[in-house]
Amino acid sequence: MRQRAVSAREALRRHPWATSLMESRPTPGPANLRHHDAVLGILRNAGFSIELAAHAYSLLDAYIYGFALQETSLPLGTPEETAEVAKAIMAEFAAGTYPHLTEIAVEHVLQPGYDYGNEYQFGLDLILDGLDRALGAPSTGNSGAVSVKGPARAADLKETGRLP
Repeated sequence: MRQRAVSAREALRRHPWATSLMESRPTPGPANLRHHDAVLGILRNAGFSIELAAHAYSLLDAYIYGFALQETSLPLGTPEETAEVAKAIMAEFAAGTYPHLTEIAVEHVLQPGYDYGNEYQFGLDLILDGLDRALGAPSTGNSGAVSVKGPARAADLKETGRLP
């Protein structure tokens, strides 16, 4: 699942025009439908119930496309360009006006080696860890949160190669 998410983001980075078109068509094309079906198949084969597979797919889809949209919209290219943008923004306001934004910029974004793309990996790890926990959680009945088909846990499926 991780590789599919990384691959989708990489494709959207190569084709930034595609982000707004992929999910906006009233009648998706066969390639898009094959992708949806393949991801849902992986989730179902890994032990996700129909409902949890739908939740997981929606979450992953929103994250991948949302991040890709941000990447194409934000003026963040190389680390040097990102630093220039951050410094230019900070120069527009008085010191102390936006203390939390300044703190993030100075202590994180402007540090050597910062790459906005790494934020994607961090978020994807959080999502996949959460789905792993949801897969191993007991069914919650009518609340609609979690139900699992069989005893499989994502960690076990990863070890056996059934969950990428």
